[in-house]
Amino acid sequence: MSSGRGLPWRDRRAADFLELVERSKRGRLKIYLGFAAGVGKTYRMLEEAHALKERGIDVVLGVIETHGRKETAALLDGLPAMAARHFSHRGISLSEMDVDAIIARSPQIVLVDEIAHTNVPGSKNNKRWQDVIDILDAGINVLGAVNVQHVESLNDVIERVTSVRVRETIPDSFLQQADQVVTLDLTVEDLLDRLRSGKIYSADKVDWALSHFFQSHNLAMLRELALREVAECLDRAVTSQPQPLQAGKSWGGKLLCCLSSSPPHARTLLRRSSRLAGRLNTDWYVLYVETPKEAPHLIDATAQRHLLANMELAKELGAEVVRLRGDDPVATVLAFAQAHHISDVVIGRAPDTLFRQFLRQSFTLRMIEQSAAFDLHIVSFPEERNAIASKPEESP
Repeated sequence: MSSGRGLPWRDRRAADFLELVERSKRGRLKIYLGFAAGVGKTYRMLEEAHALKERGIDVVLGVIETHGRKETAALLDGLPAMAARHFSHRGISLSEMDVDAIIARSPQIVLVDEIAHTNVPGSKNNKRWQDVIDILDAGINVLGAVNVQHVESLNDVIERVTSVRVRETIPDSFLQQADQVVTLDLTVEDLLDRLRSGKIYSADKVDWALSHFFQSHNLAMLRELALREVAECLDRAVTSQPQPLQAGKSWGGKLLCCLSSSPPHARTLLRRSSRLAGRLNTDWYVLYVETPKEAPHLIDATAQRHLLANMELAKELGAEVVRLRGDDPVATVLAFAQAHHISDVVIGRAPDTLFRQFLRQSFTLRMIEQSAAFDLHIVSFPEERNAIASKPEESP
């Protein structure tokens, strides 16, 4: 769907109206966001489904994962469920949500659990969140559930806190499409009590869980992240409503993230930029400046693949990706920022040789010197902070 950017004013008004019309045809999305397994996302979702059914709403189960929890399984009774689609993969029979059957059935509301799930090869989409997009585009409303550790822009934070790299994620742009995000706020102590009593995992897995992901400090941080995410979603919902521009006030600027061809920490830089754009509640760009030395025929295939993958991630995180050519990256970045009402610029801390610094060729130093019109955010990375922290202190 076109955003209408770059069109003449009259055409842009028409494009904006068309977008509103198309959006009204689309299904609504409500997300139950938890901070760990066992907080009650699926249980609460099923309770709501029963309440909707009692009011005469046509609600069906698309896919529900009970994980053997008796209280949750009991709530399946009385709710119509869509048959799964079966696949044979490497001699193993597997099943997935049947998106085409749901769209053909066209219920008013469908329940979709564990939205970050990766589908079996051969499925219509690679990811379950993409299935949800198809269902919404068909005009069907969705109640869904996911945990905060699966939000893409939080991937580095989650790994740093829990020492676990979460492989299945949903893009921030998907979460931002939700009309309502609800968190199941349970205290850490209550969740641990549920774990010890066998309400989350079987008895043989409890001790392992307590010594790994379900450590108190991990859960406390995850709970804080979930609450913060919901608060930011509420802020976006409020400020997205049309408001008259008061005298003496101007709309806030946008954020720009600078991307090079193959930086080692590009994904971390993009995730940080996404989080910052969310906190500022603003649109954001990712800009790659192709210099003559970085023409496609001059950089290797690996760098090209990394660049394209990073651009794809930026789009999933909700950025508008721009690719420009320029002899001077700093001048190109600043010209773009001035032309597009940028207020905040994000760059990564790049290692520079003393020789480059002496010749004033350092991208970081030049950005610091020349970006006085913008707030400049310089992102450092974990190993750099660790290296600084490990240096012995100089004696006075």
